[in-house]
Amino acid sequence: MEDANEKTTKAAPESPDIITTSMLEPLSYEWGRKIEVVISQPEYTSVCPRTGLPDFGCITIQYTPGSHIIELKSLKYYLLQYRNVGIFYENAVNRILEDLAAVLRPAEMTVTGEFTARGGIATTVRAHYREDE
Repeated sequence: MEDANEKTTKAAPESPDIITTSMLEPLSYEWGRKIEVVISQPEYTSVCPRTGLPDFGCITIQYTPGSHIIELKSLKYYLLQYRNVGIFYENAVNRILEDLAAVLRPAEMTVTGEFTARGGIATTVRAHYREDE
């Protein structure tokens, strides 16, 4: 039986260095018509690098494809990598944007993270990519 005063040891959060884009699968977008794609992942999780506590949020990806769109199952597995990673909200949103823009080369893309309140403070982070910038 554990002593009530004994602290429970938790595993340290994993480093963002473990995140890879190798599973992301770009598919050809053959229509050429300018469209907007909006994808929401309402069950995003990562870990606060300071406290080790879980962070929860919704990641929304809006983009205008260039010649490729993302295969959704591959995106799901990409986002699942963040589950045990210690990363601040702002860094996670920027990292997701940079990784997806590098793989898809969209005309435009915005990644928004809406994170649930902790300590009474809710946070929304938005990062934008434009092909010509």
